[in-house]
Amino acid sequence: MSRIGKQPIDIPAGVTITVGDKDIVVAGPKGSLTVPLQKSVKVAIEDNQVVVTRDNDEPKSRAWHGLQRALLNNAVQGVTKGFEKQLEINGVGFRLSGGPKEIEMALGFSHPVKYKAPEGIELKTDKMTITVSGIDKQQVGQVAAEIRALKKPEPYKGKGIKYADEVILRKAGKAGKK
Repeated sequence: MSRIGKQPIDIPAGVTITVGDKDIVVAGPKGSLTVPLQKSVKVAIEDNQVVVTRDNDEPKSRAWHGLQRALLNNAVQGVTKGFEKQLEINGVGFRLSGGPKEIEMALGFSHPVKYKAPEGIELKTDKMTITVSGIDKQQVGQVAAEIRALKKPEPYKGKGIKYADEVILRKAGKAGKK
């Protein structure tokens, strides 16, 4: 039995979960998300909890079991609390400005770099920090990765865009002759 898959998910107050034939709709105070339902997995709502079970012990069924439960749990957390990732910009002459839907950055290129957030994602800027927030965990992570890819941190001086909790392994520069 899957360690993750066998754990029930508590349904917080204000969250409704509707199980359909092909998908599961999770609605809450921050919005609603749709999670696809896998064929070999059954989802049932019992005593204000969501229980995920599987039909058989085939390897694919076992894999889908844990994944289905994790996706449902992320959807429940997203519609109640939401998700956010923080990015930091490091570098001399690098600048950041913008609002909730579009940011503009000076990253050492000959032109300013603009990034427009997709629907459902909000961008907050504070000095040299970007906060990406939304209800879909996968989409928040994808947007943060796209912004980071605009100027990845380099290992010599640490210049670039990095996650707030990321540690950049620094390399020593050239060693001079003696």
